[in-house]
Amino acid sequence: MTTAALFIMLFAFMLLGMPIAIALGLSSVATILMFSNDSLASISLKLFEATSEHYTLLAIPFFILSSAFLSTGGVAKRLIDFAIDSVGHIRGGLAMASVMACMLFAAVSGSSPATVAAIGTIVIAGMVRAGYPESFAAGVIANAGTLGILIPPSIVMLVYAAATEVSAARMFMAGLIPGLMMGGILMIAIYIVARIKGLPSQPFPGFRKLFKSGAIAMGGLMLIVIVLGSIYGGIASPTEAAAVAALYAFLVSVLGYRDMGPLKNTAWRNDGENAVSSFVRNAVAVTIALPRSVFDKEVNRVVMDAAKVSLMLLFIIANAMLFAHVLTTERIPHAIAETIVHWGLPAWGFLIVVNLLLLMAGNFMEPSAILLIMAPILFPIAMQLGIDPIHLGIIMVVNMEIGMLTPPVGLNLFVTAGITGRSMGWVIKACLPWLSLLLMFLILITYIPEISLFLPEYIDKLKGY
Repeated sequence: MTTAALFIMLFAFMLLGMPIAIALGLSSVATILMFSNDSLASISLKLFEATSEHYTLLAIPFFILSSAFLSTGGVAKRLIDFAIDSVGHIRGGLAMASVMACMLFAAVSGSSPATVAAIGTIVIAGMVRAGYPESFAAGVIANAGTLGILIPPSIVMLVYAAATEVSAARMFMAGLIPGLMMGGILMIAIYIVARIKGLPSQPFPGFRKLFKSGAIAMGGLMLIVIVLGSIYGGIASPTEAAAVAALYAFLVSVLGYRDMGPLKNTAWRNDGENAVSSFVRNAVAVTIALPRSVFDKEVNRVVMDAAKVSLMLLFIIANAMLFAHVLTTERIPHAIAETIVHWGLPAWGFLIVVNLLLLMAGNFMEPSAILLIMAPILFPIAMQLGIDPIHLGIIMVVNMEIGMLTPPVGLNLFVTAGITGRSMGWVIKACLPWLSLLLMFLILITYIPEISLFLPEYIDKLKGY
């Protein structure tokens, strides 16, 4: 009775158009008042504990702030230039470079919609000018943008780690090979389509130009080394690495690339200026600009936008944690686990059910909310069936990738429609051929756990665990 009431109220509130966070919180509170012995005081305590007792979640606002600086600070454009110089000379190379740019930006942002917005805004128009069909360009970017939550660092992985108490660092390790693999699959598919359709290629710019664009993009690329290197090397936790990433992104955008802030459009070296005077001038300028940037309107706007996104996401997480608390206190996951185990469902059959549930949920809900609701239910069942929790996490993240591309709540669809100015129906049609690749990739990830588990197990072996 309690289980039915909880889920009926949740879906009823969602059908009424209530925001997902409010629907989760209200259905939880109503269930507690009607069926539980918990007091109202426990509700406020649980909402506070939802974020305060999960140290891993502190990384989310830092990664969002880092992504905001990188998206606004021109890092995406430099990554795109480097990607085009690297693979643009291959048939269909501009589209392949777009995928490569999405992979690089995913490794510094942790967000799928941010990846689509930052890369798609530049490359979709560029591909159309180069002779690519617009639907082809939009479909490639919308799908490649989903790598933002699979290639670490990933905000969605942090949410899963907080919901199940698994290691966020191991989740990041597990996501690297699948992320690179999915990017490679997309690039191979692009090459095959380009050969069939005769899509254009760019002339090879030469190694001098390639090294130059690589050096220019190094400001953004170093963030990948700093974040992933410190986590995989055991130097920093994901939360500490996220804090460093936010500070580094601020310094690169405001003082390094100077696309925003007090030094905007100020050259590192003027024509005819010698090295010594350039060094002195920049040292003085940076010293003055650093305190001034605190009051700069552009910097403040980026921080404010990041704060709004962080508050929205953390509010959803807090209410979803309350919902998960009701599930746990009412022993709903345990009852479901016992039922499924009693049915004698094998591990491979259970994983089919998991994928179907998550694919359906992805049509209607935001990824973080899905993970926080479904993980407490599916996690104990997976443990009883001998499924590795890290492997389960990657399966759930890949399902969330697909959810980013399925209506009516596919976030990547909305971002792509906004960039192209096209209707949602047009964007969905453009994404469908590439979505089939994601579905095939999901099958591989589901039934070949070594793809996800090889790197974390290998690093554990190196450390002597």
